[in-house]
Amino acid sequence: MIVVTGATGNVGRHVVTEVAAAGHPVRAVTRTATGAPPAPGARLVQANPAVPETMEEALDGATALFLNYSAVRDATPQLLALAKKQGVRRVVLLSSAAVERAPANPIAQLHRALEEAVEESGLDWTFLRPDMFAVNTIRFWGGQIRDHGVVRAAYGDAALAPIDERDVAAVAATALTDPSARHLGQRYPLTGPEALTQRRMVELIGAALGRPLRFEEIARDRAVAEMAGLGVPEPVAQGLLTMHEGFTREPMPVAPPTHLITGKPAHTFAQWARLHVSDFTADSTAA
Repeated sequence: MIVVTGATGNVGRHVVTEVAAAGHPVRAVTRTATGAPPAPGARLVQANPAVPETMEEALDGATALFLNYSAVRDATPQLLALAKKQGVRRVVLLSSAAVERAPANPIAQLHRALEEAVEESGLDWTFLRPDMFAVNTIRFWGGQIRDHGVVRAAYGDAALAPIDERDVAAVAATALTDPSARHLGQRYPLTGPEALTQRRMVELIGAALGRPLRFEEIARDRAVAEMAGLGVPEPVAQGLLTMHEGFTREPMPVAPPTHLITGKPAHTFAQWARLHVSDFTADSTAA
């Protein structure tokens, strides 16, 4: 039995789908277990991973756990202790590439603390360290594209390698279900298959929408303010922008292709954009 936290999130829901499709029993943990399970064969379990005592039923008889900080928060050590007590042997942690690339960054420090908690748990582990998620463009650019057809951001020439959340999930599912030990103790850097400037990403979204979009460069201070309006704390915004500034000089390194782990070809950003057209159209937020 495999337990997935954050099972309705951008990555977690695809982990559930991948694990179930591979024929493994899976429990999809959500705070409000309403509606149909995310995938045929999955069982929806209502629990709050941030309150570990609510997870006893979900973890009963489980052998592997997908751990997502967005669901667990500061209760990670306590949840790991409970998981071990319940018989879990393997943990796959969704971490961040910032841990290795920018260890002083607040995002890196948060995720490195999570990794240390997993390392100290006594459980077998695999760390996934994805870099920029393609889906982040919806959060940061979606409203601007829907309302104005213009993306206003800093460092348009920053070359990033956005990864499709489905490819992160495929790696997670492989590490969770592979009976061999080849993924244990691995720290997998994960990126998309190519580095693209932010200007080029906007062009590719426009191509998927069938209409031209424009990128407008703005000052860093204004970008911080724009990100604050989206709920991004200033230290996190500054950390992201510092990384973007660096990628104007040297592109984000492209990690070894995910198909070496999953056996499946990775998705390009253009493919991702075509799948998410509705997220960038004017009626996508309609009730």
